[in-house]
Amino acid sequence: MLKWALIAFIVAIIAGALGFTGVAGAAAGIAKFLFFAFLVLFVIMLIAGLAAGRKVSTTVRDTIDRP
Repeated sequence: MLKWALIAFIVAIIAGALGFTGVAGAAAGIAKFLFFAFLVLFVIMLIAGLAAGRKVSTTVRDTIDRP
């Protein structure tokens, strides 16, 4: 998804340089949407990974401590 955000950003820059304001605005809007969607997914996966990591380490620690 980040790849598509970068492609849309490059299209927006090129279209803006050539004076195509409508196309540049649309491409910039797409790039902005994809960036924020990627950012939200990253935060969700980061929180899920931290929560899963704590659960696994707690389970392993409990298993090791038992005689």
